[in-house]
Amino acid sequence: MKAHELRQLSDAELLKRIQEEEENLSHLKFQKVIGQLENPMKLGHVRKGIARIKTILRDRQLNPSTEKPVQPAPSGKQVEQPK
Repeated sequence: MKAHELRQLSDAELLKRIQEEEENLSHLKFQKVIGQLENPMKLGHVRKGIARIKTILRDRQLNPSTEKPVQPAPSGKQVEQPK
């Protein structure tokens, strides 16, 4: 999931997502140990995903009032509203 998609989720949803990804990471590590992991790059992708979610949560803690509302653009892309 991309960062702009994660920013649209609530804190509770992000925390749940972290828990799911950490479980997934532990399963991947186990598969690696027993030699059944088909794609070792999955480990890095999951770790980076967890870090991405934690970064967004930390940013919200440090800047709670700077959240800008996001408005969909006509092309379907997300665009921040001007101040």
